[in-house]
Amino acid sequence: MRGGRRLFLLEAARLSSALAGASLGACAASTKGPYPFSLGVASGSPLPDAVILWTRILADPLKAEETPPVALRVRWEVAHDEAFRDIAATGTAVATPHLAHSVHVDVTGLAPGRWYWYRFMLGDAVSPVGRTRTAPPRDELPARLKLAVASCQHWEFGSYAAHRHIAQAAPDLVAFLGDYIYEWGPYHLRHPARVARTDESFTLADYRKRYAQYKSDPDLQAAHHAAPWIVTWDDHEVGNDYAGLRDERLAPDFATRRASAYQAFYEHMPLRLPQLRRDGFASVPLFQRYDWGRLARLHVLDDRQYRSPQACPRSASRGGSNAVFARACAALRDPRRTMLGPEQEAWLESGLATARARWNILAQQTLMAQSSSVPVLAPQDGRFWTDGWDGYPAARKRLLDTIARQGARNPLVLGGDVHCFYANALRPDFSRPPSKRNPVVATEFVGTSVTSNSRPQARTEAHVANNPHMLYGRSDRRGYMLLELTPNETVTRFMGLDDVRNAKSAIAELATFRVADGVAGAVRLG
Repeated sequence: MRGGRRLFLLEAARLSSALAGASLGACAASTKGPYPFSLGVASGSPLPDAVILWTRILADPLKAEETPPVALRVRWEVAHDEAFRDIAATGTAVATPHLAHSVHVDVTGLAPGRWYWYRFMLGDAVSPVGRTRTAPPRDELPARLKLAVASCQHWEFGSYAAHRHIAQAAPDLVAFLGDYIYEWGPYHLRHPARVARTDESFTLADYRKRYAQYKSDPDLQAAHHAAPWIVTWDDHEVGNDYAGLRDERLAPDFATRRASAYQAFYEHMPLRLPQLRRDGFASVPLFQRYDWGRLARLHVLDDRQYRSPQACPRSASRGGSNAVFARACAALRDPRRTMLGPEQEAWLESGLATARARWNILAQQTLMAQSSSVPVLAPQDGRFWTDGWDGYPAARKRLLDTIARQGARNPLVLGGDVHCFYANALRPDFSRPPSKRNPVVATEFVGTSVTSNSRPQARTEAHVANNPHMLYGRSDRRGYMLLELTPNETVTRFMGLDDVRNAKSAIAELATFRVADGVAGAVRLG
């Protein structure tokens, strides 16, 4: 499809009310047969007066071809109450086959800082009811923000019990930090007892089917129904360890695969995108900023699309990550290498400079603190994994220097990817002890995976011992993080499942940390 035609279709789908008025004669206004809301509903990207509502019309998650290849007219309602007696907004959207019959409604004109309920209707079918909320007024200092943080939910490695517990925690907001899907595994609707590396996703149809598989899970749906989400991606939304337009295989057609994956991501997320470019989904400006009144500013980063390729790969014929000794990899010291790209770095610096929030949260994908698998005795010592921030030390130092220079209040870095809980103190130079010239500039909390497996706890304890800025590490439990932000403090709880394979698993608070307003660094409470 040519770029201009693709852009027209994408814009038409996004502006669904206009499309509805122009082409209702070609739309199916009612439906008979299987229930069309098998993937549930979701909301996200909350603003003080607006929120995105999402659904996808699909009766059988693994048989998209059974959905008629025509535009479908979908009604939506937003109410002040769960019984829908007091309607706040209503309208019609169009689910087009060009975007997999997904629906994105940007509901505007809502009141700030309050809860709403929403649903969709197609013919006689009514979707599940979701709960959402708007952000507080921009000048208000709210008393609290309850934020759940999750990442890395490989279908093959367990149940989504963590999402059941997220829903039960009733957060104000959920931040998902990447690896919402993994690109491989059999297409089935039950979490298996064994892992089978088959059916890798390459095409748009593959990725659409993969998202439908994942979103069929009732516990994941429950977490979406409980609160609005903000989302970013990591590598497995496309392919393991990809960097920019380069994948592990160094495939010449990777750009096409990435564009398909990016489109499927948008089709399945409650995401507000700016104007799409003429190349459609070949590039997507995902990094976004959300203010929770004057309590918190969330800078949501994208560390995949703009990064330099990983340094010192295993071979000249292969891309992706490696574990290298710093002295043996000169590329690690190249100041031109980037994790975020110049445009995003400048955007982040501007966002920190203009922030009026009590807490500045960098919601990004992976571990930022230095993590050497051997003791670091001199600046160029250490053995590092090159896919994380350790593979981009100059870019990390630029970012941490920016945080220090801008003086944004109470910076907190959130991460995922590494399937471990970590609490860390961040400073520009990890090879030197803290001092006035090398202060702790931010606190980092990294969450474990929802399901994806990790290394033995003994190895994580060795990493903590080798890296004195690491306050805590736990890799033997799956789960999520729960943060409670108030004007005076942020309390972070690491929540770990008893058994990730058990969909009814209990969960326990493994460790709790407090960061006080105006004090860099975390204190363990329990």
